[in-house]
Amino acid sequence: MASSLSDIRAELIAAMSNNTPGLAATDELCATCVGLAGVDGAALSVVYRGASRGTFGSSSEASRRLDEYQFTFGEGPCLDAVATREAVLVPNLDSPRERRWPLLRGALLDDGVRGVFALPVMVTSVCVGALDLFRSAPGPLEGDDLAVALLAAELATAPLLDLIADAVGVGAHGEDLFESVASGPEHAAELDRVEVHQATGMLIAALDVDATEALVRLRAHAITTGQTASQVARAIVERRLMLETDGRAGAREGSP
Repeated sequence: MASSLSDIRAELIAAMSNNTPGLAATDELCATCVGLAGVDGAALSVVYRGASRGTFGSSSEASRRLDEYQFTFGEGPCLDAVATREAVLVPNLDSPRERRWPLLRGALLDDGVRGVFALPVMVTSVCVGALDLFRSAPGPLEGDDLAVALLAAELATAPLLDLIADAVGVGAHGEDLFESVASGPEHAAELDRVEVHQATGMLIAALDVDATEALVRLRAHAITTGQTASQVARAIVERRLMLETDGRAGAREGSP
């Protein structure tokens, strides 16, 4: 490693410190990690109660879209990393031996991703998400590159703590630290899924279904049409799309 881990830590901290706390700082952390860890993309995925709640920072719009797939399909390395609290390292998604996440795997391969890695992010004793890393060529994440990625995942707690402190103050602890951020609609925009919440509400009213069914139908339409859940939600909110009451793949589309 050309630079020591202490130097790299200082570089990552400086990247965050030079930006507004929150999303801007996390975006810069992800972008700096890409340059130091030998990967092509990075995103910080926030997970609560087994579901992806949003993308809290990314190195690029492409990385944000790749992370969005995990919410759309309800599967992926970030969810596994949070569930197990262990790193999930997949050097070659195109390997015939790789059978995990069939829906996500196909979407990532179509987007040119061959390697994907997820490192758990802890706030106190609670695993609140994962740092997702993407590569366009197959190959392991190991040695110095893995050390940098683990360091970035550790430092990713700082901007999340800024968000949590704004939401619940310094007196909260344990799961309370995260619950009011991840489950509160007032913070949905910060986590980049406000349109999904809005669209779900519109589907509840239009289709006379509960919130779970509304989200299932939104995701199903995204999968069958090759879109992300946020893209479908945006079309619904802008009234360019409304799913039919019979639940078929068809939908009523309006003008943009």
